Amino acid sequence: MAAITASMVAELRGKTDAPMMECKKALTEADGDMVKAEELLRVKLGSKAGKAAARVTAEGVVAVSVDGVVGSMIEVNCETDFVTKNDSFLALAKTAAALVAQHNPADVSALGALAYSQDGFGPTLEDVRKGLIGKIGENMTFRRFKRFSSGAKLATYLHGTRIGVVVEFDGDDVAAKDVAMHVAAMKPVALSSGDVPADLVERERSVAAAKAAEDAAVAVAAGKPVQSAEIVAKRIEGGVQKYLKEVSLFNQPFVKNDKQTVEQMLKASSTTVKAFTLYVVGEGIEKKVDDFAAEVAAQVAAAKQSS
Repeated sequence: MAAITASMVAELRGKTDAPMMECKKALTEADGDMVKAEELLRVKLGSKAGKAAARVTAEGVVAVSVDGVVGSMIEVNCETDFVTKNDSFLALAKTAAALVAQHNPADVSALGALAYSQDGFGPTLEDVRKGLIGKIGENMTFRRFKRFSSGAKLATYLHGTRIGVVVEFDGDDVAAKDVAMHVAAMKPVALSSGDVPADLVERERSVAAAKAAEDAAVAVAAGKPVQSAEIVAKRIEGGVQKYLKEVSLFNQPFVKNDKQTVEQMLKASSTTVKAFTLYVVGEGIEKKVDDFAAEVAAQVAAAKQSS
């Protein structure tokens, strides 16, 4: 059985807004698996635990580079927020984005092999990265990047240095910029409902089914009538359809005017969005959180055993 620390409970509460004791119970049942615990809470608490995790744990910056219809976006990670404000680190990220746009490297390794000198380090980008690690005292990595060269126009938006969006479009520049800002705020996962990845749809259907089963169990325990299988199936499908509208860009209420959808706003401005790319620093990265009290207790116990 995995040890459930206070920091784990706090992290899950931050992601779900669920009560502390419910978070601890879910983590215990999930044997410390954060993703599974979040799903358990959503089944048990419904919308109260449905808030998407907006907080990320890993540090770093997103940088973009655009020259006409060719551009790029890159995420460069480091260990602490302090380094994200370091001029040398920021220069490294900015240059890396420009090199991706200019040279179209196949992967991170190819990117690192490109010529670049900075702060007395070089002659490659990788040499500069290694040199800055020694100078600044923190590890830093090029995590991911994407190059854009489809011929479509490009609109970009950076929310500070932690969220970056690139929109590929035809039409009005202002409308496309507004869409980029909307994506940063609302974080859709696809252009339309039909584009939402199948695994996300099935996960949502599984959560809805489990919630329906939980409601049925509660009804039985309270001596209340249980809904028919047909009604339950409609409820589950209704929940899935609601989710698809919430996470698809075109169906979302436009952040600047919630009386119209993004699709309606684009139609009114004669603009076509062909694709969007969203980077959130640290998304999907699990950052180790040290439990200082547990570490001290373990050291004390080890010292007693050796004495």
